[in-house]
Amino acid sequence: MMLSLLSMAPLFGAEVPLYIGTYTNQGSQGIYVARFNPETGALSAPELAGEAQNPTFLALHPSGKYLYAANEVANYKGERAGMVTAFAIDPKTAKLTFVNQVSSHGAGPCHVSLDRKGEALLVANYGGGSVAAFTIAGDGRVRESTSFHQHFGKGADPKRQERAHAHSINASPGNRFAVAADLGTDSIYLYRLDAHRGMITPHTPESVKTAAGAGPRHFAFHPDGKHGYAVNELDNTVTSYEWDEQTGTLTPKGSVRTLPESFKETSYTAEILVHPSGKYLYASNRGHDSIAVFSLENPVAPKPVQHMSTGGVQPRNFTLDKTGKWLLAANQRTGNIAVFSVDAASGKLTDTGKRIEVSAPVCLRLLEP
Repeated sequence: MMLSLLSMAPLFGAEVPLYIGTYTNQGSQGIYVARFNPETGALSAPELAGEAQNPTFLALHPSGKYLYAANEVANYKGERAGMVTAFAIDPKTAKLTFVNQVSSHGAGPCHVSLDRKGEALLVANYGGGSVAAFTIAGDGRVRESTSFHQHFGKGADPKRQERAHAHSINASPGNRFAVAADLGTDSIYLYRLDAHRGMITPHTPESVKTAAGAGPRHFAFHPDGKHGYAVNELDNTVTSYEWDEQTGTLTPKGSVRTLPESFKETSYTAEILVHPSGKYLYASNRGHDSIAVFSLENPVAPKPVQHMSTGGVQPRNFTLDKTGKWLLAANQRTGNIAVFSVDAASGKLTDTGKRIEVSAPVCLRLLEP
C-alpha cells in the first residue's frame, strides 16, 4: 500500500484522494475524486474518476491499488440482483479503470467491505435481504460469489420491516467473523469468516436481536477489538456491545439516543464511526441533519456531548482521516461535502466552512498512506 500511495506524491503532494460514491439519477455519472489536504482540511473540486451506475457504497483495498463499488440497482442481466464492480486505481492520477463486474446475487446492494487482509469482499443486499462473500484475485478482480446467505423474518414496523433488509456487513477485528446488520429483522447476524476461501458460515448463535423496531443499519468496532456499536435507523439509537473475538460472542450492553431530547420531528440515522483514538463515537442523523458526538470514556456507555449540523440536508456516510483530526460529511439531498475539525480533547466538531459540491454524494473514502 505504501509504495502505491507514495507514487501519487508528484501529483498530489501533501494531499490525498477522496473518493465519492453517488446516486446517478440526479446528474452524477459515477464515482468522483477530490483532493484532500490533511494539513489544512481543504478539498479540491471533484472530478469524475470512473463511470458507474449508482455506486452508492465504496471500499478500498488495503494495497491501495483497487476500489470496489456496490452498484445499488435491482436488475443485473435479467437477474433480480445488483452488481459489484472492481476498479484499478491509477497511482499518478487517482482515476479509476474498470476491472470487472459480478452479480451481488441480491437486489439493491447497499454496503460493501473487505476483510482485514483484502482477500474477501463482503456485500449486503438491502432489497434482497441477503449477504454474499467473494474472493479477490491477484489482479483485483472480484471472482464469482463463493458464499451466499438469505435472511428471513420481519420486524415491528410494517412499512420498513416487512421482510429482511441486510444493510451492512463487516469483518471482525481479528478477521475470524463477519457481523451483518439487518434493518428488516431487527437482528445482528454473526458469520464465521474464512477470508482466504471467501466463505461466510452462520455462527451459533446465528444472530443477536435488537430492540423491536430499532432497525440496525451499520456497525463499527472499537479499536480495542473488544467493543462494537450498531446505529439503529428507525428508533434513532446507538446500541453498544461487548465483543469476544475468540468465541464470536456479541453481548448488548445498552442503547442511547442519537437525537436531542427536544427534537420531535422525523429523523433516521445513517452512519457510525469510532474515532481512531477510541475515545469518541460519531453517528449521522438524517432529518435532524447532524452528527451526534459521544464520549467513550466508558466504552459500553456512550455519553452524548454534541450535535453538530452537517451544513446540508440528509447526511449519509461520513469519514474520519486516519489521524482523527478531520471529519468529512456527505449531504445527499443538498449535494455537498462539508469539512469539520475534531477537537482532540473532547471529540467535538467545529465547522470549517469548507465545502465542495457533487450530485447526491453517499459514500466517502480517503486513500491515505
